[in-house]
Amino acid sequence: MTTIQVTLAEALTTMPVKAFLKQEQGISNTSWKRIKHSGTFRINQILVNAAQSTVKTGDVITYDILRPSNIEPEDLPLDIRYEDEWLLIINKPAGQLVHPTTQEPRGTLGNAVLHWYQQHGEAHAFHPVHRLDRETSGLVLIAKQPQVQYQLSPKGIKQFHREYQAIIPGRLTPPAGLIDAPIARALPSIILREVSPEGKPARTHYETLQSNDRLSLIQLTLETGRTHQIRVHLAHLGHPLLGDDLYGGSQALIERQALHAFRLSFAHPMTGQPISVTAPMPADMERIVSAL
Repeated sequence: MTTIQVTLAEALTTMPVKAFLKQEQGISNTSWKRIKHSGTFRINQILVNAAQSTVKTGDVITYDILRPSNIEPEDLPLDIRYEDEWLLIINKPAGQLVHPTTQEPRGTLGNAVLHWYQQHGEAHAFHPVHRLDRETSGLVLIAKQPQVQYQLSPKGIKQFHREYQAIIPGRLTPPAGLIDAPIARALPSIILREVSPEGKPARTHYETLQSNDRLSLIQLTLETGRTHQIRVHLAHLGHPLLGDDLYGGSQALIERQALHAFRLSFAHPMTGQPISVTAPMPADMERIVSAL
């Protein structure tokens, strides 16, 4: 059940429900349609027609548009780095899928999160704002409500910044810069991506943190979010991630891509407050970095 305390600008005495939810709460058109047809919309505990109602400061709105989920809750470890009534940020281990698939319906972050909600008496669907590849470790931002997910998505008003740590062979030249290279599917494969003039714009900022003649630890910030973006961009430069055999990386030192999403920064979609969350480098990468 979603509960919202109404606060309007001083110049407004009332506002249509639709305008309030879309302008002040960031509700998408799809969510608005579900709300008004849900038969659960209440103002101050009174069931009303959302499309024909207005709200004023102090009103309490409640509604329930939770749809049945095909994700089965499962008691799995969760490394929670941030949580409030709107958001959840999890440090995902390498080897775990974010969302269940037909072939792998269990053991995923989605299964674990729904169990966490269930154990704490919260009724939410699974709304990951973004995803990480199975073998990429690090922070995943999850919205508890669809309107929060919408506000943090590319279609919404607000954005979030993702920063990664990676280990590559050799040294990048220059040691810091911007990789601006469009990415497309590497047909006929449905998995592989490649740099291509026909691709979608993709921009990755990088900075070298440590290096020797063999390896470098780099920090990367995504300006766009294409599938396999960091992996493709570094392979394109001739420095594929250690462990990333899909794009030519050696697995002599690590058997998964040496990529960790270590920081998420954004303005909270409901409060406007700045949020910055970090997760420590996992042991398999730390072992390599300590030898640099």
